[in-house]
Amino acid sequence: MKTLAAKIDSSTPAHRDRAIDGLRALALLAVPTGHWLLGGFTLSSDGAIHNASPLGTFAGLAPVSWVLQMLGIFFLVGGYASVLSYRRRKGSTRAWLGGRLARLGRPVLGVTAVWAALLPVLHFGLGVPVDTLRTASTLVIQPLWFVGVYTVVTALTPLCVRAARRLGVWAAAPLLGSVAVVDFLRYGPYADAVPSWLSLLNILPGWLFAYQLGVSWGEGRVNRRHAWALLLGGAALFAALLLAFGYPASMVGVPGEARTNSHPPSLLVLALAAAQSGAAILLRDRLGRFLKRPALWAPVVVVNLSAMTILCWHQTAMLTAAIPASYAGEVAGLVGAPDSVGWILARLAWMPVFAGLLVLIGRYARVFESPWAKTGPARRTLAGLLAAGFAVFALGLA
Repeated sequence: MKTLAAKIDSSTPAHRDRAIDGLRALALLAVPTGHWLLGGFTLSSDGAIHNASPLGTFAGLAPVSWVLQMLGIFFLVGGYASVLSYRRRKGSTRAWLGGRLARLGRPVLGVTAVWAALLPVLHFGLGVPVDTLRTASTLVIQPLWFVGVYTVVTALTPLCVRAARRLGVWAAAPLLGSVAVVDFLRYGPYADAVPSWLSLLNILPGWLFAYQLGVSWGEGRVNRRHAWALLLGGAALFAALLLAFGYPASMVGVPGEARTNSHPPSLLVLALAAAQSGAAILLRDRLGRFLKRPALWAPVVVVNLSAMTILCWHQTAMLTAAIPASYAGEVAGLVGAPDSVGWILARLAWMPVFAGLLVLIGRYARVFESPWAKTGPARRTLAGLLAAGFAVFALGLA
């Protein structure tokens, strides 16, 4: 392992920004960690599993979601990295965007097509209940909304670059203001008169906020003074929204709660993203020096090379353990109501199992991240049809 780490370190280009890769890896690993820790299953009388969350019983665990909700960091470094890539492009902007979007789309198409092929096998061949398959499909497709949003903000990179060059760090301010206005309308004194679809207006500006900060950072328009303002201002706004304006404490949805912060993003999400972004910018140089150690840098490289595989397949890893276990009845920390301290301790013990299953699955699934040079039009069409069918089933349209 030491030799491999040294080889990875020596083959890393000198211009590689290790801090940015480290931040991306940290934010990426927070996704499966959060889903595995805060997602559970109950078992119905017919043997089917259904989604549940320990946050429904242990509201005090909400601060855990503040730490594990790192999508603000992910969008920040995504914007930063996109600027660097955009500058180095050798072809047209259209060709650059096409390459970036293809890298995002292939793994999504792969996981959904594979699951579409698995559904009839699991149900008709192995007798897995339909409700279990719906639960599984919901979990598999749940993280993929992020890819859709990230695709849109990536396509907006040229516009974000222009805004950053003109307005600097302030280019993100209108996005924050837009979310604040929508939140005031849907949660303020006129909430009863506001249609429910209005919240959808927060999706694009809510996630573009941190991406625009990253673009401005990549353009050299964010300094340490700005970073401190983001950190302290974001933290102050976060505290005010929680203590004075009654925002839900959890950064993820909790079953039974009328309001959620993340779907679509509320102003609390942007406050957290601002604070995280400020901290990331301030710690960048220190993190870069820290990751000059080969033993620390090598895992960061591995995680980044498998980014989309981790994102797309981590729920499958958990389901690979939970679905067979459901045939044995309730299994502590895996299948059974997540309403006790014992469940939490047992779930922590299951985490290495999920990680091992993800590594095993990723060994074969990483092929979807590579260019499909040998995949003809017929196979691509079939994969597209399977993916579309899976989406229809997962969204409850069939």
